[in-house]
Amino acid sequence: MFNWFREISGNERRTFWACFGGWALDSLDVQMFSLVIPAIIAEWSISRTQAGLVSGVTLVASALGGWIAGMLSDRFGRVKTLQWTVACFSVFTFLCAFAQNYPQFLVLKTLQGFGFGGEWAAGAVLMAETIRNEHRGKAMGSVQSAWSVGWGAAVLLYALMFSLMPAATAWRVMFAIGIVPALLILYVRRGVQEPGPSAQSAHSARVRRTETAPGVVAGIFSAGMLRMTLIGALLGVGAHGGYYALMTWLPTFLKSERHLSVLSTGGYLAVVIVAFFCGCLVSAQLLDRIGRRKTILTFAICCVITVVAYLFLPLGDTAMLFFGFPLGFFAAGIPASMGALFNELYPRGMRGTGVGFCYNFGRVVSAGFPVLVGHMSTNMSLGTAIGIDAGLAYAIVVLSVLMLPETRGRVLGEAAPDTADAGPLAHARRH
Repeated sequence: MFNWFREISGNERRTFWACFGGWALDSLDVQMFSLVIPAIIAEWSISRTQAGLVSGVTLVASALGGWIAGMLSDRFGRVKTLQWTVACFSVFTFLCAFAQNYPQFLVLKTLQGFGFGGEWAAGAVLMAETIRNEHRGKAMGSVQSAWSVGWGAAVLLYALMFSLMPAATAWRVMFAIGIVPALLILYVRRGVQEPGPSAQSAHSARVRRTETAPGVVAGIFSAGMLRMTLIGALLGVGAHGGYYALMTWLPTFLKSERHLSVLSTGGYLAVVIVAFFCGCLVSAQLLDRIGRRKTILTFAICCVITVVAYLFLPLGDTAMLFFGFPLGFFAAGIPASMGALFNELYPRGMRGTGVGFCYNFGRVVSAGFPVLVGHMSTNMSLGTAIGIDAGLAYAIVVLSVLMLPETRGRVLGEAAPDTADAGPLAHARRH
């Protein structure tokens, strides 16, 4: 499974570990909030809708940050942009520990979101352009598995802090530790090289650096790219909507409706997290074997089935513990696939902008899903609200991926990719 890692160069490995570390620490900072929602609700006497709003505005900010970072990476380079975004989300995560009320916390989480979204956009393009074509799916999917590493670290930190100190203190200590990712900047500055265009493309690269941001943005909405941009954005909506509707509220569901303790909740989440890690690695292999479309389609259909079963069937606590594995496993496959797919839809000059838009437009729209879950749970059980929202979102993934082209093995060049194979209708026209 990991033979490919021995074949790549030293720079490819350093870039892999820089992006892996970035996503892991990114996840550590972001997943803290879903774990401490009950403590924050209790401390400031806010509603579930207000708690969902924190998650929603953070996602909107991360979407804007990702789009902006994508444009900055096209103009100033992937490595510099990665460093800027890591510094941003680390500092504002740390400052969340000192929020004195709900409005202050909401503002700081919003600012954290700008860095969080930007880090993914810059890192995804950096990894995609550095790794060789035949291993891109495996590398991008494996890097995505770092999310589960950071998520697991957040759960361990949660269990430790909430066992040793009062909840009102524990959640603040967790956010204060969020400054740690800033250390990654030192590694990136010393060990990671900026991926450059080929010698034949050097002149066009110099020309692009003089282009304005509006010109680059217009490129992803040009006649040749508009269809891919809109469908890619729709895929992002479904992927993010399903994930955040489910994972933002899952710890609260386990604690408030399943009545599990802090340690028991950590155990159930541990199963989901290990499964997420495994799902990323399996999808990474499938991406380069059966292609991007078939991989995403398979995982999306399985997500709909497992989410409905997990949240609507009358499962006992033991059954729910074991059923958490397929839930986490299939939830991993879609985000693990998007990095490779989105990068392969765009030419170099607009790649960062295109990837940033598709991935983060999904975050903007999906920001409504956690808020909607919180609102719906006032009239129905929290589990039912999560199941309806997440199931709908994953159904959107199924529909959108059927309209996208297969991009496996595509060379990341200067020209816009050929979209003649975009979806079943195009396939039918050719025959």
